[in-house]
Amino acid sequence: MSEVIKNRYDFVVLFDVENGNPNGDPDSGNMPRVDAETQLGLITDVCIKRKIRNYVEMVKDDSTGYRIYIKSHAVLNKNDEEAYAALGVSVDKVAEQKKKDTDIDLKIRDWMCANFYDIRAFGAVMTTFTKAKLNCGQVRGPVQIGFAKSVEPVVPQEITITRVAITTEKDAENKNNEMGSKYIVPYGLYRCEGFVSANLARKTTGFTEDDLNLLWDAIYNMFENDHSAARGKMAVRKLIIFKHDSELGNAPSHKLFDLVSVSRKDADTSAPARSYEDYEISVKDDQIPNGVSIIIRD
Repeated sequence: MSEVIKNRYDFVVLFDVENGNPNGDPDSGNMPRVDAETQLGLITDVCIKRKIRNYVEMVKDDSTGYRIYIKSHAVLNKNDEEAYAALGVSVDKVAEQKKKDTDIDLKIRDWMCANFYDIRAFGAVMTTFTKAKLNCGQVRGPVQIGFAKSVEPVVPQEITITRVAITTEKDAENKNNEMGSKYIVPYGLYRCEGFVSANLARKTTGFTEDDLNLLWDAIYNMFENDHSAARGKMAVRKLIIFKHDSELGNAPSHKLFDLVSVSRKDADTSAPARSYEDYEISVKDDQIPNGVSIIIRD
């Protein structure tokens, strides 16, 4: 692998959804998440990280150092047991072994970081409260992502759908089709902000330059191989990366984020936006602080 990253990064991602449900809320019948007070659409950090994990898993195909810890149908205890087995640590006698080797906990944690990309990036709580009492530690990852929020309020709509196939023979005697429904957002442009800490990468997980480049690719392409009828048409429109010259950074994150603004091209906003072309994205690159450079992918 390449060397551990040495620069702090902050980034802004702009993506949109058309006629789809970007992140259903199980507490509200799976309708698109919204802020109850502002009606701005919301997408959780967990949802976005799921897309990134799926992309890495697809591209790397469980190659050495790029496995995914949190994935569909994964049994976490089995992954934890691998670390113990690889280091020759007995689950039943780990307390005795720690007396001889006080660094066992760190070795187990480092093994997990080295083998699982998402632990190296996002961190993880690797303690399971089972009879096995497996404990691979807790890791705070260098890559942190906030909730995505729509630029303008969204109006979730319930669409009634029909199916000509009938579920049972008994139902077929009384009806010719089945009724159902799905929720959509007609259009929404969402903004998400994130952070990459070189300090945590160096001290804890060993997140490398290769890992970082893979992260940018995963964010930029996270919807390209994740299409479904439920999510409609989703696409990343712009990825704006602020690179600091130092490990701890040269400017506060919020001041860099304030340099990115999204506005409607038409001053009359009474009509709802229905396209990315309805918006104008501006970056005040002439106000970027010393020690910070900008990279834009669109």
